[in-house]
Amino acid sequence: MRSVIVLGALLVAAFVIGTAVSPGSQVPDDVLRFQDPRIVESSGLVVDGDLFVTTNDSGDTGRIFAVDGEGRTVGVTTWTDAPEDVEALAPAAPGEVWVGDIGDNAAARDAITVARVPVGAGDRTVEPATYDLVYPDGPHDAEALLAHPSTGRLYVVSKVVFGGTVYAAPRRMDPERPNRLTEVGPVGGIVTDGTFMPDGRHLVLRTYDRAVVYSFPDLEAVAEMRLPKQRQGEGIAVDADGELYVSSEGVRAPLLRLTPPDDVRDVLAGVVPEAQPSASQAPTPSTGASSSSSDSPAGDRPPEAPRQEAKPDVMSWLAGFGVLGLIVVVLLLALRRPR
Repeated sequence: MRSVIVLGALLVAAFVIGTAVSPGSQVPDDVLRFQDPRIVESSGLVVDGDLFVTTNDSGDTGRIFAVDGEGRTVGVTTWTDAPEDVEALAPAAPGEVWVGDIGDNAAARDAITVARVPVGAGDRTVEPATYDLVYPDGPHDAEALLAHPSTGRLYVVSKVVFGGTVYAAPRRMDPERPNRLTEVGPVGGIVTDGTFMPDGRHLVLRTYDRAVVYSFPDLEAVAEMRLPKQRQGEGIAVDADGELYVSSEGVRAPLLRLTPPDDVRDVLAGVVPEAQPSASQAPTPSTGASSSSSDSPAGDRPPEAPRQEAKPDVMSWLAGFGVLGLIVVVLLLALRRPR
């Protein structure tokens, strides 16, 4: 029994040490705290001009909150249809957001729903246009809804422990019938929200403690950063300048602006490292309108930009396992019985 306890302790130590010494941390800037006591489970998040738009997690009525830079709610939009499990927001147009009623913990819904809802200063009740979406491979739980900044096309990311999937909605959705999603590709697990960056070449998916930058549309992980500790982080958004913001569940929860580490900023800015291989990795010119006219997700591809590859943090993990080796020796000596 004692050996099992020791083994468990070693595994935990390896994880904690490897995480603690790995780089990629960012410095948060506390922008505001939600002052409205009705905002108790901030899940989705969108930056709309100088306003922050958020919505509560499942269990609330159909409503979204427009919050100013001081954390005060300046407008609430409600709609008549009671949502089943609202989990996400995505930008639609200035003064409008997409609301993702996409949660499905039991993976039992025949269809999920998105609605295009106006938002801004002042309270209003609306009857928004709604669209049903159907997965090509059966129901999934999801908490991330993204809108491509150039085409406006919607993407849903499933929330799965060992790896989710990005699905694309049709370019033109029909409000009268189910709209079939198309599988784009795999991503990491436990995705609680996501956003496209303004360049359209990258998207950022967050979990409860990390954010991963993916190139688009090939969905290659190119950078990663640890997020600040939050009660239950389920919101991430980007403004027009490329600044990232994250929110969390909880009453008077803070909204944080991120300052990513240099390597992540370089990836998002398209900075090429000095040591670049040959011209075989040079950017490929865009093929023009022929690709953009396709209904495939690749049709959302903007002109290529140089890409910095994410590199595994080998030295940090070696250092972690070095410390772990010392722990092993100490534990073995402590457990050794005298003869």
